Parts: sequence; C-alpha cells; structure tokens
Amino acid sequence: MQNSLPQDDWGPFGRPLFEDAKSRGLSRVGVVDIGSNSVRMVVFDGAARSPAYFFNEKILCGLGAGMNETGRLNSKGRERALVALRRFQCLAEGMDLAPLTVVATAAMREAEDGPEFKEIIEKETGLTVYVIDGEEEARLSAQGVLLGWPGSYGLICDIGGSSMELAEIHDGEVGRRVTSPLGPLKLRDLEGGAEARKDRIKTVMAELRDHMGKQRDRLFLVGGSWRALAKVDMLRRDYPLHVLHEYRMDADAVAQTITFIEQHTPEELRKLCGISSTRMSLLPYAAEVLEELLKKFKPADIAISSYGIREGMLYEQMPEELRRRDPLIEASRFSEAKDARLPGFGKRLYSFVKPLFPDADETRLRLIKAACLMHDVSWRAHPDYRAEICFDNATRANLGGLKHSERVYLGISLLYRYRNKPEGTHFEPLFELLDQNDQLEAEILGKAMRLGAMLWMDKLTREEAQLLWDPKTRDLSLRLSEKSAPLYGEVTEARFRSLAAALQAESAEMVVD
Repeated sequence: MQNSLPQDDWGPFGRPLFEDAKSRGLSRVGVVDIGSNSVRMVVFDGAARSPAYFFNEKILCGLGAGMNETGRLNSKGRERALVALRRFQCLAEGMDLAPLTVVATAAMREAEDGPEFKEIIEKETGLTVYVIDGEEEARLSAQGVLLGWPGSYGLICDIGGSSMELAEIHDGEVGRRVTSPLGPLKLRDLEGGAEARKDRIKTVMAELRDHMGKQRDRLFLVGGSWRALAKVDMLRRDYPLHVLHEYRMDADAVAQTITFIEQHTPEELRKLCGISSTRMSLLPYAAEVLEELLKKFKPADIAISSYGIREGMLYEQMPEELRRRDPLIEASRFSEAKDARLPGFGKRLYSFVKPLFPDADETRLRLIKAACLMHDVSWRAHPDYRAEICFDNATRANLGGLKHSERVYLGISLLYRYRNKPEGTHFEPLFELLDQNDQLEAEILGKAMRLGAMLWMDKLTREEAQLLWDPKTRDLSLRLSEKSAPLYGEVTEARFRSLAAALQAESAEMVVD
C-alpha cells in the first residue's frame, strides 16, 4: 500500500512511546488507595498512557463508619483494612512489583487514631503510607481524569465515604481545588435527620461555589457513589451500552433518576444494577449532594469518569511527553504490537484508507487511525466469531479518550472488517448511539480495511496499493503495480465492489500502473 508519509514520519500522533525507556518503567505499577469506605489495590500494565488493569481488588472496609460519633476509625474496618493490606503487599511481592504507592484519604487524616493506625500498617506490612490532605486528594483525582481526557476542561467532583473534593482542570492543568465534609458516610451519621442534612449540604455547597467561582463547563464525576448512580440511570433509560466511563447525563436525567431511586427499594435496585448493599445504602445521601451541586454550579453537561485518584497516582509518574499523548492511539498501537499478525501494518493501512475521508477532522482521523491499528488484533478468535469479538473489544474495552458514540463507531468499523453485513449480531441495539451518517462512514471504513487486508506485500519489495476517491464525481479506483496485480483475485474484487457499493460510487475500477 502506498504510504504518503516518510518512513520515519508518524503523522500527527507521533512515534509510539510505550517502548521508550521512561514509559517501560511504568509498564507495571501498583497503587493502593485507603479510603473511608474501601481499600483498593490496582496494578496497571501495558501501554503506559492508557494502561490495562492487570490486577484490581477492592475490600469494602468502612473505616470511616461512625466517625461522627467517635472521632475514631471503625474498629472492624481497621481489622478488615489491615488484612487487606497484608494481602496486597504479599501479592505485590509475588508479582515482583516495585514498591506499592499507598495513599490514605479522609478517614485516616481526620481520625484521632489515624496516626496510630498508620504506624501499625507500616510496621506489620512494610508499606509506606502517605496520608494526604484534601487538596492533594483533589489534585490526584483531577490528574486521573486527565489520564482519560488529555487537555480537557471542567470541574472534577470526587466523592468518597467521608469527604467530597472539587478541582478545576483546563488545558491539561489542575487549577483551584478544595475539600469538604460532604461524604455520604458523614451525612448518614449526621444528627437531625433529613432537614439537618439538607441544611448542611446547602450551606457547604454555597461555600464551595464561592471558593471555586463559576464552573459552567463539563462536570466530571469520580467515585463509587457516582458510578452507582450512573448504573441506576442506565437502568431507568434502558441504555444499551453498560460502560460507565464517559457515560453522559444532564441535570434533568439526574432529577429523574433520583425520583426513580425513591420509587424503588434499595434491594430491588441492588439486584437489578449489580450494586453492593453497602454502596446502595449510601446512594441516597450522595444523590442529595449531587442535586445541590447541580443547582449551585449549573454545569454544561455531566460525564462519569472511571478514572480517579489511583489513575492520578500513575499520571503523577508520567513524563510530560507521555501525558500529552492520545491515550486511544497509544493503547491501539500497543495492542497491535502485542497481538497483530503483522505489527506495523496498521500504519500502512491508515494511509491506504485515508483518501476515502478527505473532510475528516482530527477527531475523526484518530478513530480511523485506531481502527486501522486494531483491525487484526483479534485474528486468533474463531472465524465465525471474529466480527463480534472485534465489536465487543472496541465497545467495552478499557480505553481512555472515547465517547460512547465513538466506541460504537470503532465497533461497527471493526465488525465490517470481518463481516460484510451486521445483521444477526446481538449488538444492533447499540447502533442507535450513532446517527445514520456515522454508521455509514464506519461501514465504509470497515469495508476499506477488509479490502486492504487482502493486499499484504512482502516488506522487502515495498510494492504498494493505492485507493483514490473523488467525492464530487463519485469515482473510485484501486491502483496496483504490475507485481502486486495478482493479489486482485475473486475475493479481493468482491471486497472492492462491496466498498464501492457502500460509497455509492458511480464508477469503480482497478488500474494497473
């Protein structure tokens, strides 16, 4: 295939960085978050800019339960947390990880026995525990959002068990930040019932608004309670794609979901949404906080972020050059290098299909690039199921920097890479997340990749193929050299005709140069 770029020019996305020495040092990183409600260990692995979750385990300990009355950590929570941390340290040694990075948040920084418990943890496990203040917690959570949305802007709201943090982000930087006592564990234990909670939330939220100033951009919601709320919203809407990261809501949707929660028992919702009973019991208090937050800050829209403080701890270790990279492209390149039959072919395939999209902006080109890089990573799957596995991987994989509609675009294009028609799959309900024009464009991309996959050439001969498309005259041509012309067999011709039909081409011809 003809590549219009010099061999050492990687285009607007730059040379892959996951093989860089600084990035390789981040290939497997373990972090632990000791929160007011849970203790979690995550081990990140793979492409450092968009890492996979090699290991992810959470124990709901409830360290902050009852602190309003006692001022101390919950005794049973301490026991459970210590058992979990012993296990995590043992696992880290078994995985041969660098020392775990361990941070503790609101419960341990506020409890009178927090310093004592820190000493016990360090003595019994050998871990070093960093008890961070609220502003540092807000900063790390905001950096976690930047891991998934580089260069994004808006207000981060991270809710834990005992506190809620706000931070602003703009141009890839973290700005003002603040902490508050609006965690659901504290609100649940507040004396005076619903009226006292309402007054506390309203008063504190007004103070937060005064501190943070106007924040009318996107609101990013971080934390287990917000993810639980999003699950209920998905249930209420019968939403077809059950991926929480980048799930969108607005103020009206939140209001309807709060009413929906009030109309159902916690047990009903817990079973239907797969939410733990502990999390479900705290959800009504978190919902009250979000309702007031939306009134005070009036964000343009709302996005759920699965990335938060733990991802922020990884982001903290990244060199600036890596931070600026597109997480989708870096992850796709890593996937190709690890799983494709011919690593590096995705770059040539991208140059081959690109003439079909002369008006594509950078937002669309990154999806086209990602599809080309991922077009062959599922080749080991059974031929009867490759198309569905490709679609499933694109729509449900842990990929940063992707809207739900973009996941579906990728999924449809990869489905057509292995299958000429989408009928008969169980994914069709997801197509509604993408308008008809974008569905057609994804089909064209998939069929172009399906054609391009037939035109492999020996790397030494560098014989190339070229697609030419004139959207005004609707003329399509496939140019092959004399040496590569024999690749144009019956199956190749059928795929070329299928691409021409999708483009609604007036003419389609194969030309031998």
